[in-house]
Amino acid sequence: VQLQASGGGLVQAGGSLRLSCAFSGRTFSRYALGWFRQAPGKEREFVAAISWNGGTTYYADSVKGRFTIPRDNAKNTVYLEMNSLKPEDTAVYYCAAAPTTDQATRSFRKAFLYDYWGQGTLVTVSS
Repeated sequence: VQLQASGGGLVQAGGSLRLSCAFSGRTFSRYALGWFRQAPGKEREFVAAISWNGGTTYYADSVKGRFTIPRDNAKNTVYLEMNSLKPEDTAVYYCAAAPTTDQATRSFRKAFLYDYWGQGTLVTVSS
């Protein structure tokens, strides 16, 4: 499996950005997808996850109501739509794939659930 993240960049606080993650190598619809991020000097943290069929999603409290994680199984792509961005959202964002058909729950916060990771894309939010 290969994951290619893109869409990062510099945005002002309050702005919006959409990240994309292209999946290849296996059957996309058999995988749950997640986004994680790592800010400078901090540990990697969970951001959002979506189940294999898009039926359920789960978000970190810090992004709930501002970020959404849609997926397009026809395009083998998962997105992270980020609105009302804050300087504390600045980080390298990583997409990841987990071979599970479970519904998205708080267990999807765990990085060990994900077998495959993309290379990361940098998001910088200026104040």
